Amino acid sequence: MSPLDQLITGFDKALRVVGGVSTMSRPNPGLHATDCELSDEERRHSAGLMRVNHVGEVCAQALYDSQARFAQSHGMRAQFEQAGREEEDHLAWTAQRLSELGSQPSVLNPLWYAGAYVLGSVAARMGDRHSLGFVVETERQVEAHLVGHLDSLPPQDAKSRAIVEQMRVDEVAHGAKAQALGAADLPLPVRVAMKAMSKVMTTAAYHI
Repeated sequence: MSPLDQLITGFDKALRVVGGVSTMSRPNPGLHATDCELSDEERRHSAGLMRVNHVGEVCAQALYDSQARFAQSHGMRAQFEQAGREEEDHLAWTAQRLSELGSQPSVLNPLWYAGAYVLGSVAARMGDRHSLGFVVETERQVEAHLVGHLDSLPPQDAKSRAIVEQMRVDEVAHGAKAQALGAADLPLPVRVAMKAMSKVMTTAAYHI
């Protein structure tokens, strides 16, 4: 595609992601889970955690889109594009669960998307190995968040738990694949900075 076509396509995708327009290629893992009664407090807590997860998927779309656009090889570009399509399932699942819980996505999604796109672009400009390293570290931190959510979600919220568990499995696979493709280890200060930024995002997204 020409640079103009890429710009238009990228802008269209950003609008769809931020606007909550997403499709799923796999059924929602929570589809057949029993929807048990939740107290108002439990429902708010589940919604807060699922909103955090939805924000994470908004960021994943921005990251993979920017990394694909600025990848240095065609093969790496295809890899990032494929990962982005797989992550789109997560975006749809978490959005659906938020609706079921009577809640809504973060109002700051445009900000999260823009920030993640910039980070992905910077990582890609550093070269494919460092870009893959960014994926490995991101997925490692996401997995840790998801494990924490499984510990924190109400035990009877089977629908949310099924979604989060499948997301965890997928994120581990994405990180392992990036590692196998030759990801470079990121410097400690970069990993610490990523963790600090993630903390800010998750704290804000839980509430708004």
